[in-house]
Amino acid sequence: MPEVAKKVPGHAGTGHRERLRQRLLKGGAEALADYELLEFLLFSAIRQGDTKPLAKRLIDHFGSFSAVLGAEPGALAQVKGMGEASAAALHAVALAARRMARGEVEQQPVLGSWQSLLDYLAIDMGHLKHERVRVLYLDTRNRLIDDHLAAEGSIDEAAIHPREVIRRAFDKGASALILVHNHPSGDPEPSRADIQITNRIAEAGRLLGITVHDHVIVGRGTHVSLRAKGLI
Repeated sequence: MPEVAKKVPGHAGTGHRERLRQRLLKGGAEALADYELLEFLLFSAIRQGDTKPLAKRLIDHFGSFSAVLGAEPGALAQVKGMGEASAAALHAVALAARRMARGEVEQQPVLGSWQSLLDYLAIDMGHLKHERVRVLYLDTRNRLIDDHLAAEGSIDEAAIHPREVIRRAFDKGASALILVHNHPSGDPEPSRADIQITNRIAEAGRLLGITVHDHVIVGRGTHVSLRAKGLI
């Protein structure tokens, strides 16, 4: 059965929803406030009633609009007023955004569309509450051929070994790679361990003809490139 939000006399109803719809269709990118856009997204799962209190409650709970969309369905469902259908609706929007961003990366050489890569990584990893290590393997034209989840947890040789990273490059026919991981604290400044493991992988790659273009550390709304900092 469709979920039903609590009705608020004098506010909820088709009139309010229609006004939001028209503002969305006729306005620009900023036509709706974050909570109003979230309201609108909830309409598909909650067919009747006022979704504004729930939208505001979600933003208060997770801290921002992007954090709401980045939350796992189980976490969304724990917020009062959320059900399985509404959690699935928001999760689907988040997945659509990630796939759209990834599509931009896959369609052109990564080094020539660096901002698209950063946008994709921010959408995909900026909200995570735990560390995730990925290796992006590139072909001779620097196109993405494999986005490999190498480890869940801190980046060190216990989780990600240089030999295994380079071996996978050969298995995939890659000629270059980009290391990526996130800092759940939100601060993307590299640690000593980040720098050490990067240099070990880069050295192993040099010996075998695999280029390590960069190591990108994703924070909350920001990032650090070890290549740009002169650390590779």
